Amino acid sequence: MPEPSLLTAQDLELSSVVANNTMNRERGLTGVNSYARELGLDPLDELSGSPSPSWLDLCSGEGRALREAAARLPEDAVLTAVDLVGPLAPTPAPPALEEIVASVTTWTPTRTYDLITCVHGLHYVGDQLGLLARAASWLTPEGLLVAHFDPDSVRRPDGSPAGRAAVTALRTAGFRYDARSHRLSLRGGRSVVLPFRYVGADPDAGPNYTGQPAVGSHYA
Repeated sequence: MPEPSLLTAQDLELSSVVANNTMNRERGLTGVNSYARELGLDPLDELSGSPSPSWLDLCSGEGRALREAAARLPEDAVLTAVDLVGPLAPTPAPPALEEIVASVTTWTPTRTYDLITCVHGLHYVGDQLGLLARAASWLTPEGLLVAHFDPDSVRRPDGSPAGRAAVTALRTAGFRYDARSHRLSLRGGRSVVLPFRYVGADPDAGPNYTGQPAVGSHYA
């Protein structure tokens, strides 16, 4: 079996798989197609314990959930949406919301957050383990990170599976992984070092558990 041809982060972001214009575009805060359903929690409930709540959404698409949340949170709330493409039909954002068009693989915040979410976004990130390790340090001491994660997407340089080793390393670092919901979570900001070295991504990995084409992340 030939080894996959791996792309750099910059080349990956130009691929048709990553330029997925339907990902996270219409998902709202609550309801059938919502963050509450996908994450297994109501973001507003999670943020209710903070007097000045802060929420970072990675791979945020149109940012509908954060826009809805802005209308129901205190005026001093801080909401940050980061997406490679950003809203396709930009409209003025509420004062509490900052919409950033940037790659999540290189962007870094200047503050910590009470809640960090990534709804089906890791499927399109090359170095997803690197992003998870970085995001762990962006949490407040009691903050919560929740992201969808597919261990089958984590591979060794030759394409052989490395998902089990990745989940073990993440759990050792303090993450929890629910295989049924494919949700990864972490409570409390911390420094995380994972025993993996990113070597590139495969945009031709094929569909993942969602049924949609996804990226294969390869590590030594």
